[in-house]
Amino acid sequence: MKIRYLEEIDSTQLYLKKLVREKKITPPYGVIANIQSSGVGSRDNKWIGIEGNLFLSFAIALDELPKDLKLESASIYFAYLLKETLCDLGSQVWLKWPNDFYVEDKKIGGMITTIEDNILISGVGINLVDHPDSFSKLDINISRDEILKNYIENIDKKLRWKQVFSKYKLEFYKSKDFSAHIKNTKISLNNVSLQSDGSIMYKNERIYSLR
Repeated sequence: MKIRYLEEIDSTQLYLKKLVREKKITPPYGVIANIQSSGVGSRDNKWIGIEGNLFLSFAIALDELPKDLKLESASIYFAYLLKETLCDLGSQVWLKWPNDFYVEDKKIGGMITTIEDNILISGVGINLVDHPDSFSKLDINISRDEILKNYIENIDKKLRWKQVFSKYKLEFYKSKDFSAHIKNTKISLNNVSLQSDGSIMYKNERIYSLR
């Protein structure tokens, strides 16, 4: 995966989407920035960009994704690969459904995915060195470049969804102490059941990440 390094950008994800729309890059391709001033978060929130944290977006062609991966759960797939990358480096980070990174009971980052011209674009932010109030940061001291190198190696393995989900589901119980926003409504994840495609069942309704 070719990586473009930027000093400062409003959003790595918006920047990469623009490159894709203008057909200026060929996936797999990534963009990483030292400073991100207006990162894209879930539910139209902004992800505050403190210098030294991880701000990464990458593009992968849809036909390069695992054949058994449902697109609505792509963010879970790539978030879990990053979670495993961090754990292999010594972290105790875990993944709250669908794609929020937590250390103990504090959020340290998240991932969001979109599709543009048959290309999946994933954006991720992780607090490595500092964090806003009510958030936390990664529990190990590790360089951004080492994380990126190991993460790309894990992506390149092209593990099947079934392989990733078999481990993700074993840790889903940790999410049950938390909540998620579904259609602008906050629900307890203690009241849902995880399905094999990454969706959850809530009141007889199947719900996907939608991120």
